[in-house]
Amino acid sequence: MTARQSTVSRVALARLPTLGLGELRQQWRGLHKAEAPSHFSRDLLMRAVAYRLQELALGGLRPEPQRRLRQIVQEFRETGSTRMRARPALKPGTRLIREWQGRTYEVLVLDDGFSWQSTRYRSLSAIARTITGTPWSGPLFFGLKPNRSATRLSSQALGAAREPMEGRNAAG
Repeated sequence: MTARQSTVSRVALARLPTLGLGELRQQWRGLHKAEAPSHFSRDLLMRAVAYRLQELALGGLRPEPQRRLRQIVQEFRETGSTRMRARPALKPGTRLIREWQGRTYEVLVLDDGFSWQSTRYRSLSAIARTITGTPWSGPLFFGLKPNRSATRLSSQALGAAREPMEGRNAAG
């Protein structure tokens, strides 16, 4: 994108919050060559116009997400529902390694599940439960998804660390 296109795009995006519903509908018509859906709220219309402006300026989705979205639409049309994966699929042959309480655990990803100690499992959670003896999220145990409470606690600690020390006392 040229510097001029970038400036024009920024100006157009910055102007969107000041536009009324009628003006946003005009923007939609100009971008999509069709009328905006009548049930769209002003906020949704503004977001959709902003997305389209950015898509035109920077390019749209890459081929893989486009392909996945088409698959979801096709599945929905055929069955009336979709099955969404909460996390990206792990490729068969991938080895997941976790150290826990001084021992190293290695799990092999299979086409239809997982293998640990020559036993097949349908889920990582079943393996994590076997290893720990307590209910664990398998993806969390093997580091495939972040621990929300730990993330929240670390960000709170970071925020507290950034506060100036002046005016603070030991009591809080």
